[in-house]
Amino acid sequence: MTGLSYDDDLRTALGSIPDASRLHGSRILVTGATGMICSSVVDLLLLLNREQDAGITVYVAGRSEQDAVARFGGEAGVVFVPYDATSSEQIALGADLDYIIHGASNANPAAYMKLPVETMLANIVGLSAMFDLARASSAGRLLYISSSEVYGQKEGNLPFGENDYGYLDILNQRAGYPSSKRAGESLCVAYGMEYGIDSVVVRPGHIYGPSIRSSDNRISAEITRRAVAGEDIVLKSPGAQLRSHCYSLDCASAILAVLLEGEPSNAYNISNPHSISTIRELAEAVAHAGGVEVRFDLPVGADSVTHNLMVNSSLASDKLEALGWTPAFDLDHGVARMIDVLKAPDSPFTL
Repeated sequence: MTGLSYDDDLRTALGSIPDASRLHGSRILVTGATGMICSSVVDLLLLLNREQDAGITVYVAGRSEQDAVARFGGEAGVVFVPYDATSSEQIALGADLDYIIHGASNANPAAYMKLPVETMLANIVGLSAMFDLARASSAGRLLYISSSEVYGQKEGNLPFGENDYGYLDILNQRAGYPSSKRAGESLCVAYGMEYGIDSVVVRPGHIYGPSIRSSDNRISAEITRRAVAGEDIVLKSPGAQLRSHCYSLDCASAILAVLLEGEPSNAYNISNPHSISTIRELAEAVAHAGGVEVRFDLPVGADSVTHNLMVNSSLASDKLEALGWTPAFDLDHGVARMIDVLKAPDSPFTL
């Protein structure tokens, strides 16, 4: 244990955002606000309120007010807004907005497979409802959280640039997620063309951090739980897939940087160039931080259809870094902070 707190990590992450003071006094609606990524965004905004008297109003949009209260503890500046991402019904706020961040979406492969229709609706119909809200509330900008899965598959291990699209089998059983993310990005451009609404898109890679949800069954979440519990990590594959792993607070600071500095109708990869690594390398880093070992239990037979088919999903970060954003947590540092925060007796997070 280092003696550092989660708030210390928040302060570090804030330093990566160019001129974060421009957020002071703003009214920001965040969908998916209790999820892994967007809860980290809200945490950064609330730290600005606590330590810089920023006066930011954060409208936390979601299905469960209980989850929002449990996650944010009734902090000043937080307003819960009932919201269903699969519905086209518009939210009635009674106030204008400065920014909208749309992050509500099924992000777990098991959820794509169990609720493929709802997954697609959140990425298209739910996004359209947010654009209608932007029109009604005179919002200055909408940011859409897409995914690195929009790239599909390509040969080689070079990171994907923002225009490097590969093959995507649209009839694959899990294709509803990347296909609807692609459609959502096109919808952002369409609303700009037809209605003049300013929007930007971010494409996160594979995010890890202490804000993982208990329902998250992705490999990064599973290995984290085992390490925190003092159990060896068991990999069911060689773990050779290359990914852009990124600490949750680096991801959150990148989102806010793009919100402030990104060019309209542009997409930005969210990737830390110091954390591009294989699944095995991530597991080894988590195991080292947790004081456990990595073991392999390779099954006989075909992989599950829920698995990401991209052998290489590493992302180039040049376009993002050109905005003035810099990552604060490389792989070893980010993993160590995650384990420390989760093991701390006063940790705000539970697995």
